[in-house]
Amino acid sequence: MGGKGEKPKLILEDGRRHDGRAFDELRKIKMQVGVLKNANGSAYVEFGKTRVVAAVYGPREPTLRHVVSPYRAVLRCRYHMAPFSTDDRKSPAPSRREIELSKVIRESLEPVVMTELYPRTSIDVFMEVISADGGTRTTSITAASLALADAGIPMKDLVAAVAVGKVDGVLVLDIDQVEDNWGEADMPVAATPALDEITLLQLNGTLTKDEFREGLELALKGIKEIYRMQKETLKSKYLQVEE
Repeated sequence: MGGKGEKPKLILEDGRRHDGRAFDELRKIKMQVGVLKNANGSAYVEFGKTRVVAAVYGPREPTLRHVVSPYRAVLRCRYHMAPFSTDDRKSPAPSRREIELSKVIRESLEPVVMTELYPRTSIDVFMEVISADGGTRTTSITAASLALADAGIPMKDLVAAVAVGKVDGVLVLDIDQVEDNWGEADMPVAATPALDEITLLQLNGTLTKDEFREGLELALKGIKEIYRMQKETLKSKYLQVEE
């Protein structure tokens, strides 16, 4: 949060947002699975102009012996932003933020992946942000969950994620980069609708108790819609295979 230059008008006179969306409206979402032939599972997810490709390899024997667990598979996640994904070209080397978000994403997926079925192996998830316009961590979680399912990894449920923001004093769903830069708060949430569990909840900025409750409700409403799309995407792939 906190942008450069003059602050744009984020909530217009008619109550709509700067891009014409209603406060509770998701960006245009596109999802596809099986996009990479060399991965065990893969997915492409688009939230507006934020685009992420996720690839899953495993369960497989880990290359590093010290990471092995005799009781379960080790889930390893790598979140990375391509140098061309942002306006300012970023270094291809992993940044501190990317290392931190890799950990955050792993922790949001671990509760659903049935790692106990594959002791002494690793399940590797790679997420590449190819275009960034806000919500890269939530788009990456959504894509990684789809890629895990596409790889046939047993899971208790799919994980879907979205961020709620507070802009010009109004709570809005699925914030983009402009709203993230200039907003007063940003709250990424990931959840498993069928299990009714929250696997990620972060807050940058300040919300009152009532705003927090309202924001969480708004996020969970968006997550249910994203989850429905995830299931439809998986279903459509396997219906095509049967045909």
